Amino acid sequence: MDESDDLQADTQLPRIAMISTHGYVSAEPPLGAADTGGQVVYVLELSKKLARLGYEVDIWTRQFEDQPTLEYVSDHVRIIRMPCGGRRFIPKEYLCNFIPEWAANAKRFVHLHGLEYQFINSHYWDAGIAGHILSEEYNVPHIHTPHSLGIWKMRQMESDYPGDAHNFEKQYNFTERIQRERELYAGANMVLATTPLQLDLLKDEYDLTDESCRMIPPGYDDNRFFPVGEGSRNAIRSRLGFSGKVILALGRLARNKGYDLLIEGFSVLAEREPDAVLHLAVGGSSLNASEASVLKELQCLAAKLDLSDRVQFGGFIPDDLLADYYRAADLFVLSSRYEPFGMTAIEAMASGTPTVVTIHGGLYRALTFGRHALFADPLDREDLGISMLKVLQFPKLRDRMARMGAHKARSLFTWTGIAQQLIAVAENRQMTSPVSAELDWDEPWVDAD
Repeated sequence: MDESDDLQADTQLPRIAMISTHGYVSAEPPLGAADTGGQVVYVLELSKKLARLGYEVDIWTRQFEDQPTLEYVSDHVRIIRMPCGGRRFIPKEYLCNFIPEWAANAKRFVHLHGLEYQFINSHYWDAGIAGHILSEEYNVPHIHTPHSLGIWKMRQMESDYPGDAHNFEKQYNFTERIQRERELYAGANMVLATTPLQLDLLKDEYDLTDESCRMIPPGYDDNRFFPVGEGSRNAIRSRLGFSGKVILALGRLARNKGYDLLIEGFSVLAEREPDAVLHLAVGGSSLNASEASVLKELQCLAAKLDLSDRVQFGGFIPDDLLADYYRAADLFVLSSRYEPFGMTAIEAMASGTPTVVTIHGGLYRALTFGRHALFADPLDREDLGISMLKVLQFPKLRDRMARMGAHKARSLFTWTGIAQQLIAVAENRQMTSPVSAELDWDEPWVDAD
């Protein structure tokens, strides 16, 4: 069967269009590559769970470099790539300029293969523009998931560009982004926040009503991320070469991730914990010039603080080893200056690793301090350093966070539950999610020990 025949194959299953246009979207994405991180994981995992609930799912993205038009992810999930803007990589901040071309190609493809969709779920503002065009063309509901909000991101990051407003705007294109977001959110059938803070901002800053926005958090794969016994954990540590008290952070090499702030905070801890090491698994399998520059800055900062022998730059972690790296660490830290949610922190908690999360994000409002995680301000090096130190110094605190953090992750953030909530929104049913109300996120302290 050739590709054309397969695309036109008859199916009785309803079909969903997921749109995520930027970065390297593939069945096995190069996580850490430019514009390729948690959102790609979100779209792939959610699509696979939607398929298991009885849907055909098409993940629409941009075709560039030497990518094929069609790629299969799993049963009933495939990636469809449409070209725009040539073969080169285009940063997500400026992909909006080429979305009309992308949408025109997508419409021709839909018509050629007779595709019909129950609803469209777009991700981030560039894909939201594409989703709006296709929704108008085919008169199907458009559900948009922003993942991050331009107004909040601008406020959180502008302090990194003192007296340099021109370059700040040039790099991030915030003026156009925020204008497009306002238009997009007003035209969507539903906008889905991932945290209570995002939900507040959608109402307060973007003037959405209670009826036009809801909250559904991201999820994680509970078949991969789960705790193991101490014997298994020690074997993993030995295999990975971990020794001492290991603090782990991982993700893309971007300044908003706050790895420099984490090194500063670690310097506070390092004075008090001589066998503590910081393992930074940052960047993708290869680095572009900007990422290489950020890495060099981090290495210079570690040397300046006389921590070169205690700050390890481990580089990219293959996906099949990721859960074991979480398990092997004594502490995971999410130190972002700005973080819409923080999937890595949820994965770490689910793996049984005590976690410290930034207060400059939405995740901490889902957790109880000292029970599921600790919160810290990474802009305050002493606050971050001492918060990390407490986990290492007090075994009962560490054990409670490891146990209850994993329980919290399982109870709120599995992909199956997230997929069910999305379908409920699409069908205009009342969500019964345990996190559909902020009251459930800000639960009172209950000591279950």
